[in-house]
Amino acid sequence: MELTDIRPNEGARRKTKRVGRGRSSGHGKTSTRGHNGQGQRSGEGKRFGFEGGQTPMFRRLPKIHNFDAVPGRKWIEVNVGALNVLNGNFEVTPDSLFDKGLIRKPTDSLRILGNGELKVKLVVKAHHISAGAKAKIEAAGGSVEIIGPMPARKS
Repeated sequence: MELTDIRPNEGARRKTKRVGRGRSSGHGKTSTRGHNGQGQRSGEGKRFGFEGGQTPMFRRLPKIHNFDAVPGRKWIEVNVGALNVLNGNFEVTPDSLFDKGLIRKPTDSLRILGNGELKVKLVVKAHHISAGAKAKIEAAGGSVEIIGPMPARKS
């Protein structure tokens, strides 16, 4: 095998579109640029937000600052199968899961999901519990309680 024998896989590379090579090519005459106007000229470029001369959207809107920074909740999801490492009658809360090392930080957005089998009786207190997880926890003899988010801190 020589260095000259190496080729890309079949279909991995496409030929570049050749424009302006006559009518029979299908890309002749105007070379896919259309007739007249800014888009046909060389160096065509419209600045970001340009709307053809109409007042652009970012100037029509009032000056609302940081409107895109809507705080969302980052849910930490734990499956019921992961709770088998806990002892019986253990109270599962975000803080207790953090202490046991099952989640990385205590949170106000703990979601219990129903993947896996639960063999331990637990008291689960979370912010959201799926229907499948609730059924599995109660089938194992445990109980379920939905808790609200922590109150927002005043700065």
